[in-house]
Amino acid sequence: MLIPCLNEERAIRGVVESVLALGAPVIVVDDGSDDRTPAILATLPVTLLRHTQRLGKGQALRDGFREALRQGYEAVLTMDGDGQHLAADIPRIVAAAAACPGQLVIGARLLDKAQQPKARRRANAFADWGISWGCGQPVADTQSGQRWYPRAALDLADLPAEDFVFEAAILIAASRELGMGVVAVPIASRYPATARHSHLLPVRDTLRITAYTIGRVLHYGRVARSYRRSHTAPRVIDSAPEGSPALAPMHGTR
Repeated sequence: MLIPCLNEERAIRGVVESVLALGAPVIVVDDGSDDRTPAILATLPVTLLRHTQRLGKGQALRDGFREALRQGYEAVLTMDGDGQHLAADIPRIVAAAAACPGQLVIGARLLDKAQQPKARRRANAFADWGISWGCGQPVADTQSGQRWYPRAALDLADLPAEDFVFEAAILIAASRELGMGVVAVPIASRYPATARHSHLLPVRDTLRITAYTIGRVLHYGRVARSYRRSHTAPRVIDSAPEGSPALAPMHGTR
């Protein structure tokens, strides 16, 4: 399990402990927090990497991927440290990864969407429209940070993309360069009133992601064809395959 975080003193203990309760090993990358997050993490049995200054979510994920590979793991499941993702959804994501080997699995916020602020919902819909086009295949919830990355996707860690653009870059490169499929597992949208404000800067980061995606669409060419292919229904696995062991694929992965 890989958890990038920045100033998550309200939620990080609960997030990490809920994952540890499943028996999953955890790597946390602290991107230069200046609140109590480092002190809290120091008390938990995790592999902790810490940036002395803020380098962005992209670098946090990149360093986490490299650490997982260094430790010999063949896949990584990521989730954010703010409490928006629940460990209870992990078994279904793992089961979907086992049913669809070699594919990228997203915990897609397709349930309880009324919980999302309207502006965020519109921004996410726009991102899904554009990034799916960049991928040349339909992707549900391109902005979700709860994802299963197989080994081939981890090898894309050196992509020249930073901050929140990195997650879009991984989706696009995995789809276009590796021919990797993307599968969605429905999870609930969660925006608790006590949650901190998002680190994403709506105007700046949306413009960066948009510019990057447009560049990729033009780079790969066959623009109309990729548009048609990307705007069909995304592949969604609604529940774990019957009889599949919930956490068996966790062993030897993070």
